[in-house]
Amino acid sequence: MSLQVENLEHNMARLTIEASAEDFEKACQSAYQKQKGRITVPGFRKGKAPRKLIEKMYGAGVFFEEAANELIPEAYSKETKEHKELEIVSRPSVDIVQIEAGKPFIFTAEVALKPPVELGKYKGVKCTKIDTSVSDEEIDKRIEEEREKDSRIVPVTDRAIKDKDIATIDFEGFVDDVAFDGGKGTDYELTIGSHSFIDNFEEQLIGKSIGEDTEVNVTFPDDYHEKSLAGKPALFKVSVKDIKEKQIPELDEDYVSDKGFDSVDEYREDIKKGIAGRKENEAKAEKEDELLEAIIEDSKMDIPEAMIDTEADSLVRSFTRNIVSQGMSLEMYMQYTGMTQERIKDQMKEQAEKNIKSRLVLEAVAEAEGIESTEEDFDKEVEKMASQYRMETDKLKEMMMDEEKENIHHDIKMQKAVDLILSEAKETAAKKTKKKDGE
Repeated sequence: MSLQVENLEHNMARLTIEASAEDFEKACQSAYQKQKGRITVPGFRKGKAPRKLIEKMYGAGVFFEEAANELIPEAYSKETKEHKELEIVSRPSVDIVQIEAGKPFIFTAEVALKPPVELGKYKGVKCTKIDTSVSDEEIDKRIEEEREKDSRIVPVTDRAIKDKDIATIDFEGFVDDVAFDGGKGTDYELTIGSHSFIDNFEEQLIGKSIGEDTEVNVTFPDDYHEKSLAGKPALFKVSVKDIKEKQIPELDEDYVSDKGFDSVDEYREDIKKGIAGRKENEAKAEKEDELLEAIIEDSKMDIPEAMIDTEADSLVRSFTRNIVSQGMSLEMYMQYTGMTQERIKDQMKEQAEKNIKSRLVLEAVAEAEGIESTEEDFDKEVEKMASQYRMETDKLKEMMMDEEKENIHHDIKMQKAVDLILSEAKETAAKKTKKKDGE
């Protein structure tokens, strides 16, 4: 086999790969062995007809397609592995140049090559200082959330409904004295104040007791999804069947003792540390993004479209695995959202380009600084992974393919490059971190 490289514009290359006539003949013979059982030749049982007779009946090239499909990936893989200096970063786009019995098999593979990076300033880059301090209000809110999670639902028998109660009701709705579709419910649990029912339905149940029948008057919104009900007044006949309340534990010594703390102050301090740790991690990630954006802006690189396309495909596969883990197939997702696979991929392209630029810049920083991943670095990383998987470190190492080990070394180098950029950054005016939902 042989390979010739023709450099094209925008860091693309055309590889011309030639396999010998002998190799092509072997692939044709292999194709014959695979297909002969499916080919009918008069006078022969299936699978018993000679290859020459099949070629005479169906044409000399009857096995060429199968042979090419077998030979192309084998030849491409062999030649590109022997020429690692090419640094191919996309799937190949293949064209067959010559396919003929008794002659070498020749095809071209158009690929993207890793683009060179003209690295801009990466030391002393300015970024925004982020305030990661924790306020008493944030601590109080988090404790309130924890107490809410530790609450319990208990039945109420000695009083009427009040705000925040969970009322079990039967109901039926009427418009102009006529019951309407979808307006009836049995044993429905309604949290008072949740605003899950229209208008002021829930508020009108406050003060009602178990076993009491009542009437609730509401008006459907003008933009209600059921057009026949939009803007119309309605009457609901409601029966109260049960009342429950949520009991939230008091923040006292007994409560924090159950959580392993000696005092409320100690518990508050632990909550504070948790919030601070999360905010610091978020601030570091935000700072990293800001610095990388600045370095990318100051650097130059010509990224081939095929490289972006390949990265976008990878993101689509990752997205697909994620939704499958949630119990939904990609086909179901597309059906529910009206999306197509092509549109999903198009939406991924912006993130794909950002990923590529970040990776190229970090690789360039690592090269400029002579950053390496040592065996000690590798061993520490594998120990962490083994701990997560609850495996023995040596066993995990044995299971790893060479490519997986190379990826770990690469990730270590990239993290070292990030750490260098962060350590050399110059922080400017402070700003508050964005508060997350539930904070």
